[in-house]
Amino acid sequence: MADFTRGLAQCGARVTGLGEHGAQALPGKVRHALDDYIQVPTLTDTREVIERVRQHASHRGVDRVECLWEPFMILAAQLREALKIDGMHCAQTELFRDKEKMKSALDVAGLRTPRHTRAIGSKAIRAAAKEIGLPVVVKPIAGAGSANTHGVHDLAGLEHAIADVGEHREVSVEEFIDGEEYTFDTVCREGEILFENIAWYRPKPMIGRAEEWISMQTVNLRNIERPEFAAGRELGKRVIEALGFQTGFTHMEWFLTPGGEAVFGEIGGRAPGGRSVDLMNFTHDFDIYTGWAEAVTGRPFTQVASRRYNAAAIFKRARGQGRICAIHGLEELQRRYGEHIVVEDLLPIGAPRRDWKQTLISDGYLVVRHPRLDKTLEIADAVGRELQLEAC
Repeated sequence: MADFTRGLAQCGARVTGLGEHGAQALPGKVRHALDDYIQVPTLTDTREVIERVRQHASHRGVDRVECLWEPFMILAAQLREALKIDGMHCAQTELFRDKEKMKSALDVAGLRTPRHTRAIGSKAIRAAAKEIGLPVVVKPIAGAGSANTHGVHDLAGLEHAIADVGEHREVSVEEFIDGEEYTFDTVCREGEILFENIAWYRPKPMIGRAEEWISMQTVNLRNIERPEFAAGRELGKRVIEALGFQTGFTHMEWFLTPGGEAVFGEIGGRAPGGRSVDLMNFTHDFDIYTGWAEAVTGRPFTQVASRRYNAAAIFKRARGQGRICAIHGLEELQRRYGEHIVVEDLLPIGAPRRDWKQTLISDGYLVVRHPRLDKTLEIADAVGRELQLEAC
């Protein structure tokens, strides 16, 4: 968020921040980029937030409302409606938040989505799974990442998923798609795609988020022109058109089946998390934070996609519980691959390890890059095997 704010300021926008913390608690990079700041007791009190923003707008003016964090996309839409300004309003934002509504809209457009239905409670979930047929995926209707998402292959797995999501949460029950999982990310202005990107999840997030020992990878791909990606790129462009997205970042996830079919997963009307935007910058040696800001402020888009490197983020989870007490393997990796390791961001010795189920970043990560994909994967896999954080 700090770099998106920086990008706006660099484009000449007058940026007002909206948040719960005092301005002095914000990082220096953010404070430097802000022209003004509105502090609210809580962002979950919609009425109070709207009233305070209205007061600000009455004497300073507000031309756009931008939000890049999934939990508050609806709040941003409500602010746009209250201020009567352009951008995604609530009905359209729901298409990017509610997984059933988005898939239903794409079904009407004739696009390939998994068979799906919504359900609340164990009885409805069991009935939906029976209708679709195992295997299925059970996931929250609204949310980001793979939290509380379950791939269900048998009845025991179904009962485990039901126990996790509970009786009162609305979920989507979907056909399980066998295939590799990719992203299709864009920066758009008035419906025109100014930049597009494909990343590869290794392994699929649903697997990586279920097993603590896995070092998940996001691999940003240099060559998105490969023939096998053509169907996914076309699907992504048609999804953006069908949902009427106009200006900003989009982040779509899709599956490439063994037979070459591209199947829609889900889409957000915002940038991806998990350092994926940074990977785009490392792939192209440009600044897509500024590119996004250029798009939303109507400035000329100056970021040239050079496609120089494949770039991979490898997320590490410490072994054991407590505080980080040792880091193994880093020096040897630096010796072998040092010129290709561009970011090292690991928890320091003495820091408490994080809850791996609550954050993709986990206990830290490395970013590596190389012009050749096979070498990028070799280095990423070496990091996954050899770099170990120990907690005790």
